Amino acid sequence: MAVLKVIEVLASSPQSWEDAARKAIAQASKTVKNIRSVYVQDQSAVVQGSDISEFRVNLKITFEVQD
Repeated sequence: MAVLKVIEVLASSPQSWEDAARKAIAQASKTVKNIRSVYVQDQSAVVQGSDISEFRVNLKITFEVQD
């Protein structure tokens, strides 16, 4: 039987929500092993003037806990 754990991670990017999600997974995978899935819980953006300056994502990362 596998035991799974979920953590919540926030990340941002000046390019896109997808880039922010990729950066979050890249950073989390440095210390969290056996990542199984990611769920994008929320997306938001910061607007400066008439343009988006920062894309933000709130992710739930699921990984398997090893003995």
